[in-house]
Amino acid sequence: MLRRREVLVGAGALASAHFVGLGGASAQQVKLRYAHVGSEGDIQYWYGDEAGKRIPKATGDRVQVQVFPNSQLGGVQELIDGVRSGAISMGHHEFASLARLSKDIAVFNAPFIYRDGAHALAATDPQKSEVLIEFNDKLAKDGGMCIVGRLFRGARQMTAKMAVRSPADLQGKPFRGVPLQLWTTMIKGFGAIPTPVEVAELPTALMTGMVVGQENPLTMINANKLYEVQTHVMLTGHMQNVLPVFINERIWQSIGADDRKVIYAQFEALAQDTLQQANKAEQDLIGELKKKGMTFVTEQDGLKLAEFRERVIAEVNKDFPSWKPYIERIAAVK
Repeated sequence: MLRRREVLVGAGALASAHFVGLGGASAQQVKLRYAHVGSEGDIQYWYGDEAGKRIPKATGDRVQVQVFPNSQLGGVQELIDGVRSGAISMGHHEFASLARLSKDIAVFNAPFIYRDGAHALAATDPQKSEVLIEFNDKLAKDGGMCIVGRLFRGARQMTAKMAVRSPADLQGKPFRGVPLQLWTTMIKGFGAIPTPVEVAELPTALMTGMVVGQENPLTMINANKLYEVQTHVMLTGHMQNVLPVFINERIWQSIGADDRKVIYAQFEALAQDTLQQANKAEQDLIGELKKKGMTFVTEQDGLKLAEFRERVIAEVNKDFPSWKPYIERIAAVK
């Protein structure tokens, strides 16, 4: 299936790629516009910045990357629409943000689906994971883009203005969710009222009480200074947060075959780097966030993790009944 995409060169491939020279398979010089919503201090910001440095160097400047972080080119919807049209060459965000382009691809975001970060990266490898390759083929055909890499942000944890030990503690309370259906489903499983808030507006929404809590990796919680508007962190680890890197299909096919291989290799190296960083950062950040006044709630402190897991999985099974075979295949990935 990947081979099929390697030979599909669309007539509109030049739409967002700027060529300053032509030659053999790897002699074309392309400038890619890479956008994401991550802010400085978040591991996804580092990832985009590194991609912008490593890819040009590894391709001898044949492929140049201009990075637009922190929602500079718009929010999630603008990012997806932009990459699909080619106005934005590439970007990264949650798998669930691609759901309207590829049915069921949000399964890779499903809560409580991965054993750990290494399993999450293995299951989402665009060159080796059979289930991801299958989805990628559909995404290229139906959505006009393909996944060429991924990054690991760490486990997503819950924060709130108070201690939360069970879904009953969030009953009837507004809780921020990513503006995507899967998050709506998950927040219902938490026992709360799902309230969509864009990441750029999150600190204000928490400060004003529009929402009482949110969930994100510790790196994002620290980078966005959520400790200023939240008091407690619940170590639910409900998602191993892996984000796909996607590129407009026509633009991807306009890049020489040799350079595509180099880009795959750079994204793979970056993915493994983020796994190592996230694992270390999580341990370091617990201590750092405690110093900044946050209280951590674990199972030893009465966190009813099994109850959260049971409630969330029940909601996922109800809202996404077609996911079961994919979840089983993902679980089987070594």
